[in-house]
Amino acid sequence: MTKTPIQSSDAPSAIGPYSQAIQCADTLYLSGQIPLDPESGELVDGHFETRVCRVFDNLQAVCRAAGGDLNHIVKLNVFLTDLDRFSQVNDIMAQYFEPPYPARAAVQVSALPKGVDVEMDGVAVIGP
Repeated sequence: MTKTPIQSSDAPSAIGPYSQAIQCADTLYLSGQIPLDPESGELVDGHFETRVCRVFDNLQAVCRAAGGDLNHIVKLNVFLTDLDRFSQVNDIMAQYFEPPYPARAAVQVSALPKGVDVEMDGVAVIGP
């Protein structure tokens, strides 16, 4: 088994001992992305929608570095500190993805890294 790390300068650098993504054969395992600006490494300011868009943009950048895009994601995990924001995530997600949409889980958690209110990770299949 060959594990290939995927790195994009258009997404934030890892803030711990992990890769932005690992590709194994046609499967891309995306690490969690939070609303960090890739240039500054700082959290983005603004409304919740702005933070969710930044997370999707970060995931997109990593997918592109592997030769794919968001529509290659087959499983998306959404972590929220307030599940009442679920419908807002749905509205924004519909702007970033085309049908058929990925399988998805949305989970309310008590806390996320750097005190953010949203994090997402996923699995993509990027074939030859």
